[in-house]
Amino acid sequence: MTQPHSVRGDAPAVRGDAPIRLFRSDLLEFFTHVHPVVVAVIWLPVGGYALVRALLTPALSALGIVAGVLAGLLVWTLAEYTLHRFVFHFRPRAPWQERLSFLFHGVHHAQPRCKTRLVMPPAVSLPLALLFYGLFRLVIGGLIGAPAWIAPVFAGFTFGYLAYDLTHYATHHFRMQRGYFRMVRRHHMLHHAKTPDRRFGVSSPLWDLVFGTEPRDAAPAQGGRRA
Repeated sequence: MTQPHSVRGDAPAVRGDAPIRLFRSDLLEFFTHVHPVVVAVIWLPVGGYALVRALLTPALSALGIVAGVLAGLLVWTLAEYTLHRFVFHFRPRAPWQERLSFLFHGVHHAQPRCKTRLVMPPAVSLPLALLFYGLFRLVIGGLIGAPAWIAPVFAGFTFGYLAYDLTHYATHHFRMQRGYFRMVRRHHMLHHAKTPDRRFGVSSPLWDLVFGTEPRDAAPAQGGRRA
């Protein structure tokens, strides 16, 4: 494995086009590089299947399906914020944690324009999807007692994840000069350039506003400690 780098935004970015090598093993290294098309190929069918399941559920009305999908999208934005803030930016307390931090997210801050490391590898996203699906079954199907709602909520969650990954790729490689996408691009670029301990939302700044991690533009937070 390469020498770990800091995930802090005030650390110098790596120059050059050659991706930082993470593993000595060529096989492991291969799985750290993902084209954004791969994300669409995997997750569009998954989200589509969940949506079809919802449409074929007699217990759900059209309004109920829309509400379920929107709820899933909202849950994804919270998951996105939580993972970025507390998992990708966790504070290492030991050398092995520093290495893990670099593998999770530090490599992205060190080389933010590497085209094959801007979306989540399936080796990570697939287990996470299974975990969240299990949570939905437990909470929605078990605790709430509304199993019919699992499909639309999971569909919305999946489409939210897909939008997040593709938006993240676009923020680093497209100008996005108008409207909502200009706003989220600026939001994410400021996370990289000025506030690595703030602005954790990528597809939406919603939870940064809710939890107070959206600094005022007039006095942006500088570097500093990670949450």
